[in-house]
Order: sequence, then C-alpha cells, then structure tokens
Amino acid sequence: MPNWGGGAKCGACEKTVYHAEEIQCNGRSFHKTCFLCMGCRKALDSTTVAAHESEIYCKTCYGRKYGPKGIGFGQGAGCLSTDTGDHLGLNLQQGSPKPARPSTPTNPSKFAKKIVDVDKCPRCGKSVYAAEKIMGGGKPWHKTCFRCAICGKSLESTNVTDKDGELYCKVCYAKNFGPKGIGFGGLTQVEKKEHE
Repeated sequence: MPNWGGGAKCGACEKTVYHAEEIQCNGRSFHKTCFLCMGCRKALDSTTVAAHESEIYCKTCYGRKYGPKGIGFGQGAGCLSTDTGDHLGLNLQQGSPKPARPSTPTNPSKFAKKIVDVDKCPRCGKSVYAAEKIMGGGKPWHKTCFRCAICGKSLESTNVTDKDGELYCKVCYAKNFGPKGIGFGGLTQVEKKEHE
C-alpha cells in the first residue's frame, strides 16, 4: 500500500513521522518524543542509544539485558552490579546465584593498609584524611581544629606557633610564653599604674 502524504512510520508508536521530527536509528525512524529507552524510558540521543534488532535502549539498560553477566562485569571500573533489572521489566536473572565473595580481603593492598593507618588529629583525636589535613608543629590537624588553643582564632602558616604539642597564634604565644617586661607585650604603662 502506498504511503500517501507522509513519512515513515515511527518504530515506537507506529504513527507517521514527518521529516522535521524524525530521528533515524538502525534503519528505522522515530519521533523525537518517542526516542526513549525501552527499559527505563529515558530520552536518548545519538551518543546514548544502543540498538538491538528492533529495540532501542540506553547503554545502561542494554548492558543489563545483553551484556556479559557474572562477577567482574559491573557498570564501571571495579564494580560488581547486583541490579537484576526487575524494576525495568528486563528479567535478567539467569542460572543460580553466585556465592558471595568474602567481605575481608585475604591479602589487603597497600591502599587498604593506608586507610587503616590514618593520622589522628591531636586536638579532637579523630582521623585526618588528606583532603582536610594541615600540618602544624610536625603533626596533622583538621582544618577546623587548626586554631589557637587560647583564643580560638583560625591559624595559618604566617601566624602559627607551637609549644609542647599545642598550637597558638603569635599574639597569645607572646602574651603567655614570651619575655616579660616593658616593651615585651607584658603590662602596659596604664596597667602598671593601676597595679601600684
């Protein structure tokens, strides 16, 4: 039967697809609004579509339905996918379930050992990770704990001093541990007169 006054039929809704709204994939035409994953209904484009015969999927659903199965074939590097695709109507369970791997590694890597031996903050005693670490007095500190022990002022490399494992701003250090007397940050002339 001839196709009068229209374009090809949509591969999803079977209605006529006119040229202005046409997306072609795998030799078939689709409306832009019908170009959706058959599993999760996510909108597709030329970079995200994966076709299998007359079906179109996003790459994730395609991998779940037609990709390799088993341990080591996850969705990303080092990933173990336990998603069965049931919520997408893909019914991917095949064969008997695989036994689970032991939760503790028998031969821990250097990376795993490094996590266990994380530095502790001298102020709060909690672990200090690289993203939040500031060194002061030869010890690692959290950015939020890197404060003067007396006045609580945030410290930087330009105003920090340390004594007996504790951090101080230069002002508090001078007042409490510096030399005493006139001209050394001790009592001012006004305070001296009041004491006399």
